[in-house]
Amino acid sequence: MSRIKQCFELLARAQRKGLIPYITAGDPSLALTLPLMHALVEAGADVIELGIPFSDPMADGPVIQRASERALLNGVTLDDVLQTVAQFRQTNITTPVVLMGYANPIERMGTAVFADRARAVGVDGVLVVDYPPEECADFAATLRAHNIDPIFLLAPTSTDDRIAQIGKIASGYVYYVSLKGVTGSGALDLAEVAQRIPKIKQRTNLPVGVGFGIRDGATARAIGAQADAVVIGSRIIQEIEQAGAAKAVEAVKTFVSGIRTALDTK
Repeated sequence: MSRIKQCFELLARAQRKGLIPYITAGDPSLALTLPLMHALVEAGADVIELGIPFSDPMADGPVIQRASERALLNGVTLDDVLQTVAQFRQTNITTPVVLMGYANPIERMGTAVFADRARAVGVDGVLVVDYPPEECADFAATLRAHNIDPIFLLAPTSTDDRIAQIGKIASGYVYYVSLKGVTGSGALDLAEVAQRIPKIKQRTNLPVGVGFGIRDGATARAIGAQADAVVIGSRIIQEIEQAGAAKAVEAVKTFVSGIRTALDTK
């Protein structure tokens, strides 16, 4: 059983909602990425999404774009991201880690080599934003053969057939994008999310995480009433920006702890 599946089964038995924070590896520095990951766990994260910095993050709004730019200026590569996961696993063998990014760095490394190395360092899931399901059945199969969950995005515009198609090749969880736009943009339409989640669950048995636009405890709790997990990225990156490198770890820990408390409040 994968760490992600085990995590969601434990959450379901405890009647709790998953908290999946996102940070970009190398932002504000590579040296702080590992302390940030541990701080996320201490604050109550159930799964960590670790971004692979990329020069053209098309699905991401300006906040996460800036994080990628800072990481790239720091010289951070996919090799560095994998090594950071390996370091994380030296003291944490339970928290699932999902790498989130774009096809180019993975294809430059080679998909088979990437899968081998990701499994060796303890990666549990991979979400490649610009891999549509029609074009990556082989890659998804390669990941599953390495006991890594291929995770896919669903959007408000996803058709029933698309949802069913993704449900057949995805594992771990599916990530429902709650907004028509990039990360960090717009305002959540909670009524639409409440309407869409049951339709997704009719076509897949996988847990559903919801992200894009969740910025505080109130919206996290409202989304948690419908979904199995909430995903928060841009708002955490903003905490890093506002706090600066010296105070980033403590600021992120404080913010994520507040989200955890809101999700757990009955």
